[in-house]
Amino acid sequence: MKPGDSTVELVKEVSDRGADYIVLLMRHSAREYAPGKHDLLNPLTDEGRELAKNMGEKLPKHLKLRGYASPPERCIETSELVSNGHKSMGGEISRTRALEALGVFYVLDQMKMYMAMQESGGMVPLLEKWFSGRIAEDIMMSPDVASRILGRLIKEKLMVGAKRPQLDILVSHDFTLFTIKNRLLGQTIDQYPAVDYLDGIAFFIKDQKIFAQSHHEPAKEINLDLPYLMS
Repeated sequence: MKPGDSTVELVKEVSDRGADYIVLLMRHSAREYAPGKHDLLNPLTDEGRELAKNMGEKLPKHLKLRGYASPPERCIETSELVSNGHKSMGGEISRTRALEALGVFYVLDQMKMYMAMQESGGMVPLLEKWFSGRIAEDIMMSPDVASRILGRLIKEKLMVGAKRPQLDILVSHDFTLFTIKNRLLGQTIDQYPAVDYLDGIAFFIKDQKIFAQSHHEPAKEINLDLPYLMS
């Protein structure tokens, strides 16, 4: 399967179970890793652009698509390309808008964070330290605080609802998805140590309750007013 295919299947599964309004928090598409360039300035690769467009082409066409994205170019472009792919196959779209709450707002000192990542031996060990409270809060804010902010954003989208079946895509970063999986779904990084390009988590309402579902496990009822499970 190509990156994005499992996310399309996730959206289809949730839609087939009767969810008319789905909020999809997802990672951007394949990106460059240019040496010497600030990480957030690295754009999509040509392959990444094709993967994002291909994902949009495969999304269910009865869903109107509305896009939101973290401010970096690769996230905005991912949202736009998914939308364009959806439209090219007959789907209805709205627009893409940047939201700071989808960015890496939880990193308070980028330089210190990169130093901590190098000292830890990579991103996954850094996240393990962060989730267990071993990263100073002048480097990264508490993951519980970050998850509350993200959870409230998702809840706000869900509570607005839609007049017709709709999919809101919220394009963010792997750090964000790891955080939500850990704090909200209880899916730890040692269980699921990878977030691929275009991976997503679907949020929806059923029987007046909010549910979330990743690629890994069945849908789970969640409380977005207190969106964290791990201590």
